[in-house]
Parts: sequence; C-alpha cells; structure tokens
Amino acid sequence: MARRLILACLLALLSTAGHAACDTGLAERMHAKLHPKRALDHERAVCQPWRGFAGRFIVVLPLPRPSSDPGVTQFDLDVLVVQQADNGNTERATVVSRLFEASAMREDAIRINEIKVDTARYILAADARAFGLRIVRQGSSRVNPYSNETLTLYVPQGPKLARVLDELEMTLERGEWDANCAGNFETVRGSLSIARSASHGWADLLLRQTRTETRSSSQGDECVTHERPAKFSSQTLRYNGTVYRAAKGGSASD
Repeated sequence: MARRLILACLLALLSTAGHAACDTGLAERMHAKLHPKRALDHERAVCQPWRGFAGRFIVVLPLPRPSSDPGVTQFDLDVLVVQQADNGNTERATVVSRLFEASAMREDAIRINEIKVDTARYILAADARAFGLRIVRQGSSRVNPYSNETLTLYVPQGPKLARVLDELEMTLERGEWDANCAGNFETVRGSLSIARSASHGWADLLLRQTRTETRSSSQGDECVTHERPAKFSSQTLRYNGTVYRAAKGGSASD
C-alpha cells in the first residue's frame, strides 16, 4: 500500500494539464485582452468547451502575484465563460460571464498540481446550470504523502459568475510512514449528485464518501499491509439563497 501511494504521488507530480490551453489559443488571447501587463501561468491555464452550449468555452486564467517569499506563490484567478463567434474566430470571442478572484490560490509545500474544468450536468434549477472547477494539490513530503482534489461550482448570472459551492473536498490521500514499510494511510473518495429535494428553489446536493484506512508493518522480511473495513457516509448540501452549505444533521455513516 505504501509503495502504491508513493507511486501515485510521483505520477501526479509528473503529470501536466495536457488539455490546458485551447488549440485555438483562446486562453492566451483572453489573457492578452484582459491582463496584458500580468504574467499567466500557462501550465495551469485551462480552456475547455462547455458541453451542451454551442460555441461556449470555460477559460481559467491563473495569474501569479508578486511575492517576497520564495517559498510561497499566490494566484489571482480569472474564471470566464466565453462565447466564440459562429465562424470560430477567436479574435471575436466575447466574455459572457466572469468572476475575478484575488488571491484565490496559494502554493507552498503543497503544490497546485492541476486545474480541471468539470462540465457534468449540474442542473440546479430550471435557469441555473453550474460548471465545476477541480483543483488537484500535491504535497512534497515523502514520509508524509498528501494529495487532495477540491470542487468549486460556478453559476452564470448575467455578466457575473456566482461561486455557489466553495472548494468541497472530493478526494484525499494522506499518510505517515518510515519510508521503508511501517506507516498508516488514509484515502477518502467522494461523489456529488443532484438530490430530489430542493432548498430556496435550487436542488440539494448529495455528497457520498468512502473512507479507507490501512496500516503497514514489517513482519520478518515482509512488509504486510492490513486494510480496515471501509466506512461510508453521506451528507446533504443545501442552497441558502447564496451558497451551498452542509445541512445540520445531514450526515450519516455505516
């Protein structure tokens, strides 16, 4: 188990966002148009079609902020919904909805490994369809491996984007070991679905999670891993008119 977790961490560190920039250069054009004097983190910039909306793209521009601390980087984040011209000319692309978030992300010993757009059918109301932004983070410690993925949901409201779900943790992998065999590890994996109930006119969200824990120890010349029974839980997130919050008493576990 320990070796698998470390291998997963290394693979995540080596991965890059292959889909980051549109082949048409739309992300770069939006950056040049909106932030001509700011640097763009090209590795983490994202541009992806919004499925179900012809010619519409979601563009994410991470903009590093100047910092006097060499071990810390902060990013402003400009999240855009962009409409391409019918002929696909990116020069004529227009911003439909937008949210600029100052100091939205911080990178230190925990690295921002990837930013991904989630265009699953998050239909929250008849006039409210959300898209998600998933941020994958990775720790740098070998003896304390750590990674997680969070999900934020945005809903276009005219020229503005509303952030209606704030960095919900969807996956978590962490542990502590002696870099040889002995150690404890935890994995949490979650899924988000639309519930049948509603609050303030918007569908509730149901978060289901599976938690597993393992312990590795040396027994003679072997490294033996014991896995504890998985734990399952669910939690309802309800819209309060502005954002989604966990419902009181809305969690259950087996």
